[in-house]
Amino acid sequence: MSRTLTCAPLILIVPSAERRGVEFSDLSLSLSYLYANAILAAGGLPWILPITPEPSPAIEAVRRCDGVMLTGGDDVQPKLYRSTVPTRLRRTLGPLCPERDLLEMEVIGEVFRRRKPLLAICRGQQILNVALGGTLLVDIRAERPGALNHARSDRKDQLVHEVELEPDSLLGRLFGRRRIGVNSSHHQAVARVAPPLRITAQGPDGVVEGLELRPQDTRLLPYLLSVQFHPERLVARHAEFRPLFESFIRACAPRMRPSR
Repeated sequence: MSRTLTCAPLILIVPSAERRGVEFSDLSLSLSYLYANAILAAGGLPWILPITPEPSPAIEAVRRCDGVMLTGGDDVQPKLYRSTVPTRLRRTLGPLCPERDLLEMEVIGEVFRRRKPLLAICRGQQILNVALGGTLLVDIRAERPGALNHARSDRKDQLVHEVELEPDSLLGRLFGRRRIGVNSSHHQAVARVAPPLRITAQGPDGVVEGLELRPQDTRLLPYLLSVQFHPERLVARHAEFRPLFESFIRACAPRMRPSR
């Protein structure tokens, strides 16, 4: 192993799950290479977490890692954030993975207990908001009829709409301007924002595109950045997204974080 990787911060990545994997047609891990590539390019060492019903491996993994990244994928099960779901909304749901939902709730809780840097992407933003007491839109199109079409999976690595950044936010400082173009491939989104968080990026239709800790709550974690778009799909063609991953890896460097 090179000295660069020996010294690289260890980044725990929570993947998606597939009901029928390639090898044995059983529950299997699923993760785009782009997440790991973005971490490697920024100077980190990726570590993929298995999806297990027993939370203790995940808790121990958070203890050992230098930072955590939550990724995109399955819809979050509605029962975690609302008591009833009308049939018209239930029909919009894609495949659910309760095992992943519960595991990520455990991971997020341990991240806050251990005060580890956290980067949340797409579904990662949604489960983070739910874990901290917020709610989601089950389906943007059904619940916000005037909203943009955010389900642009046909243009996953392309800029499809703009978002406005709060100038006093980490996102605002990283990009150095008020508006950026982003991709968009989701149909759920943050509704009521959890109390420790604040909105730092919004689409022109008001859909939440970025969350960070409120100024009075920054003591909770050394670093928290959450985005609804997919920067790992954009970073190869759009250099302005590189600082997003680089700032996360800097925050995860052992000298920057409290001891385990």
